Amino acid sequence: MLKSVIAAAAMLAAGTLAAKAEMPAQVNFGIISTESASALEASFGPFLADMSKSLGVPVKAFFASDYAGVIEGMRFKKVDVAWFGNKSAIQAVDRAGGEVFAQTIKDDGSKGYHSLLITQKDSDLNSLEDVLKCDKTKTFGNGDPNSTSGFAIPGYYVWALNNKTPEDCFKRVTSSNHEGNALAVANGKVDVATNNTESIYARLGKNNPEAAAKIKEIWRSPLIPSDPMVWRKDLSQAAKEKIYYFFMQYGRFGDTAKVKRERETLANVSDGWGPFLASSDAQLLDVRQIEAFKAKIKAERANDAEGVAKANAELTRLAELAKVIGKSGY
Repeated sequence: MLKSVIAAAAMLAAGTLAAKAEMPAQVNFGIISTESASALEASFGPFLADMSKSLGVPVKAFFASDYAGVIEGMRFKKVDVAWFGNKSAIQAVDRAGGEVFAQTIKDDGSKGYHSLLITQKDSDLNSLEDVLKCDKTKTFGNGDPNSTSGFAIPGYYVWALNNKTPEDCFKRVTSSNHEGNALAVANGKVDVATNNTESIYARLGKNNPEAAAKIKEIWRSPLIPSDPMVWRKDLSQAAKEKIYYFFMQYGRFGDTAKVKRERETLANVSDGWGPFLASSDAQLLDVRQIEAFKAKIKAERANDAEGVAKANAELTRLAELAKVIGKSGY
């Protein structure tokens, strides 16, 4: 009898150790640098604390000075799960072994946002047409090269479709994150900058209304799909299941008090989130098509026949993929 009890206890202990071994000792959560690390840490802190409690291991925020730092963090296994924009998620999937598993939505239920061009409230620039006069008398604040709304989307709709580059139009071009560009416009350090509706109307409008009041939008993009959540593809299946369950139940399952508290926590993350939606790498299709089209135009301008052929092949591949997933969603 004693031997049986000891054997059963040993098996239980072994099972417990095996279950713990399926999870990393610590989950590192990558957060892209849309604003200062201190603001992001305050925004994400309660959510990551709940994630840690659910997973049974510490969950630590991972910050970098730019988007590429979080991508490289995932590549070198210093980041396990991360919040990306769609363009930076493409890099994480293609270069860093990442995989999209969930999608953020706004706390009002909307599933997307818009890229913007912004300028000072009293500027003589009032439209995209004014910007595209390209008289090189103004300065421009571009976004992080891995930003969807700060770089990829305006790069396509503003510049590529009009056969222009920022360097064609402005006397000086700088680069910063959304917060940096917004403040540069508000303080008159640049005349025009990229941004997005989340950064201007949710974060800046809430955290710095004086700066927000000095800004006007002069161009808005078509709707961009809400941001993806990405995990390392090589995480164990057990770890993925626990992480996935945490995201899908958060703000949905449990008693009213739990759901209320979790929804309030989500509403204070970034620009204000609601419960997550299931997603996959298919979410990145639209931005992949934009990037391929931009590459084609760039190659055509450079008389690069090989580059044009490569871009056309990618556009054909993506068009075939769109027939499978484009109409049914992600």
